[in-house]
Amino acid sequence: MKKLLSLALCIILLAVSLSGCGRGGNDDVVVIRIGATPRPHAELLNLISPYLLEEGIRLEITEFTDFSAPNPALANGSLEANFFQHIPFLENYIAQSGNTLHVVGAIHIEPMGAYSVSLDHIDELHYGALVAIPDCAVNGPRALMLLETHNILTLNPDVGSRASIHDITDNPLNLQFIQIAAALLPRVMLDQEADLSIINTNHVLSGAPGIDPVEDSLIMETTDSPYANVLVVRPDDADNPAILALLRHLQSERVRDYILENYSGVVPVF
Repeated sequence: MKKLLSLALCIILLAVSLSGCGRGGNDDVVVIRIGATPRPHAELLNLISPYLLEEGIRLEITEFTDFSAPNPALANGSLEANFFQHIPFLENYIAQSGNTLHVVGAIHIEPMGAYSVSLDHIDELHYGALVAIPDCAVNGPRALMLLETHNILTLNPDVGSRASIHDITDNPLNLQFIQIAAALLPRVMLDQEADLSIINTNHVLSGAPGIDPVEDSLIMETTDSPYANVLVVRPDDADNPAILALLRHLQSERVRDYILENYSGVVPVF
């Protein structure tokens, strides 16, 4: 009888042990909910997702087209990370919201360029031309600074990266400006609703098929632009091993090669 009881107990313990391993295996998979804009950010995350899964990390990628949404979602705990923005955009969000978020690392630059269907060269920009720029508090000034860099206008030196159209101190071509949601600028350019449209490279890639940012931009930011796109988390996840593994894969040769082969004008910064 004792032998039978011992055998039954061993069978029960073995069953419990096996079922525990099954649950433990699931528990060992770390999930990172990450928000990203579709191109190239979500595409890069999908590229590395299988390799992270081999390390026990599963990405749950939520795509956003509204740039105002990913930072609040990260701050309120709906996400563990986001990948869609450059540092000036993040700094503006922190200043406006009071929430603190942390940059883990930089991945790439999407230079801003000026595009036109009707003009072949920036020197053809005529008196009174209509120029479309992003209506964003960060990328709007960025567009104006691009024009200033090419001596098309002059901005009040005291405002720097906060410049608006009201800070233009010299406008020899009497350029007229319209401010449009950044994602709509490719359509404005293609429909010739403006003579010149200043657009982020990612929006050109997503919204203007057939337009090559390197070949077709009339002017473009240089590769030393301070607007590198970054991986962002809450401060308490800054040293999270899963987040650091995500950064390692985003800064891999695989990602570098993919960016250079697939996204004209986008520049890796690692």
